[in-house]
Formats: sequence, C-alpha cells, structure tokens
Amino acid sequence: MKEAYERRKKEKTPVLAVCYDFDKTLSPDDMQAQGYIQSVGLPVKRFWKEADELARKNEMDGSLAYMLKMVREAEGNLVLTRKALENYGAGVALYPGVAGWFSRLKAYGEAHGVKVEHYVISSGLREMIEGTAPGRAGAFEKIYASSFYYNGRGVAAWPAQVINFTAKTQFLFRISKGVLDVNDPAVNEYFKPEDIRIPFRNIVYIGDSDTDIPCMKLVRSYGGHSIGVYDPEKGNDKKVKKLMLENRIGHIAPADYRKGSPLDKLLLAIIEKTERAEALEEMHVRDLKSAEKAENRRFSI
Repeated sequence: MKEAYERRKKEKTPVLAVCYDFDKTLSPDDMQAQGYIQSVGLPVKRFWKEADELARKNEMDGSLAYMLKMVREAEGNLVLTRKALENYGAGVALYPGVAGWFSRLKAYGEAHGVKVEHYVISSGLREMIEGTAPGRAGAFEKIYASSFYYNGRGVAAWPAQVINFTAKTQFLFRISKGVLDVNDPAVNEYFKPEDIRIPFRNIVYIGDSDTDIPCMKLVRSYGGHSIGVYDPEKGNDKKVKKLMLENRIGHIAPADYRKGSPLDKLLLAIIEKTERAEALEEMHVRDLKSAEKAENRRFSI
C-alpha cells in the first residue's frame, strides 16, 4: 500500500508563494533568545557561544548543536515538551505589521486574480513557530523548520528534522512542484513545465542573512524575487546591501510589514506583475498549442 502524501496540482488561478526565513526576518531576534534561554538561567551570548563551540569541536551541524544544547540545558530546569516550546513561541516578538500582513496580501492577490500562499523555511524550531500568533492563526501553508522527536512521555529526545543553509533549497522545489510532505520522494520526479504548480518566477523569498543565500540565489536565478530585509530600528543594512551587490537578491527593504511600508509596496507590485506576467504566459501557451496543431495538420495531409 502506497503512502498517501499531501500533493497539490496546478490550478487555473496562478499561485504566488511568499517564503520567509523567520529569525530576524519576521522576528527581530532569535526565537530561542526570547524566553527559552532565559528560563534555563543562561546569558544569551553564552548559550550561542557554547553551541557554536560544540559544533566546531565535533564537526557538527550548527542546528544540531543548538538543539542538543537546548535538550541538555533543559535537564533539571524544565520539561522540554512540544507544548512548552509552543508556549515559548507565543512570546516571540514580531516586526511591526506582521499580524495583518498575511491576510492583506492574500486579499490583494485575490483582487488581482492571484492566489497568494505563505510558507516558512527556517533553521529555527517548527514547534515555536507554530506557537506564534500567525502560526496559531494558520497563516502559513507549510512550516519547514527544525523540529524534535518526542519520546513516550512527550519530552524532546532527538532531532526529527534539521534545516540549515543549502538544506533549505529542497523545500523551494517541494513548494514549486506541490510535493509538500518532507518524506515524499516525488520531489525528485520530472515534472513537465506546464504541470509545475508554482513556477520559480512566482516564488518570493524573504530573508536576512548568510543562511538564506542558497535560497535567495536559487530563486533569483530562476526568475523569482529575492528580498533582503534588515531591522529598521538598528539600521543594520550592511549585510543585505552586500548581498545586493553580489547579485544574490533583487531588492532591499526594512523589515516593516505595515501597510504602505516599502516592503508592502514591493509585494503589492510583485502581485501586480504576477497577474500580468501570467496573463502573457497563458497567451503564449495558447499560441504555441495553436501552432503545434497547425503543424500536425500539415504533416497529416
């Protein structure tokens, strides 16, 4: 019996996938540093320093190192359950305007004949993202992030999923093909261009740092839209400007998601461009089919 996976087929309405990193993209700080690290009695800088040392000394993936550090530090301090992580997520701060952002873009897309979907691709923790206000409200079609396996007592015991750097890129292909389940091998199957649910030209990737570079470059290389955001309070735009000069991204904006902000105007323009570009693509496909039909008739005579 074959496993039943979540697969989405191409629709008549064009789909625009807006994909986000989370820490320092939707939230101004690392999610673990907004409650969890403080609850185990460690200074935030010390936690990350020791996690980095653990990774370096053991030739260990950075995400695996911080997850192991979380499990170790929880011992004797708290019970690290899914519910506990969701509760920490509920306390995670978000950039201005994030609360109304997702529904507003969906509504604008609908008015322009474009279905807007939101996805998270993060090396942070899925359980914490699920606990945030947009996570609880179901704003995201899918959250691809690192996560724990929980033992029979419901306690985090082992990594279930680890996402970092180039590992993030596989999820762009899953989103593009509509093959959303992380275990579905169909992501490696060939899809005819006309069967691709969301072509890369209709993918937006919003991120802030080096861990986003593979996704940013991939999306931009295939005709999509890569956007580098920075904290508007700190004005730390040096990193994203460097990414711009290196042709990793096409746009820069403060991480301000309020109506009328530069980022808001940029996304509305991308939705409008998608509407027009997909109308042109439909005309092209129609004309191509007409030419192929005429050619087939010529050879059949």
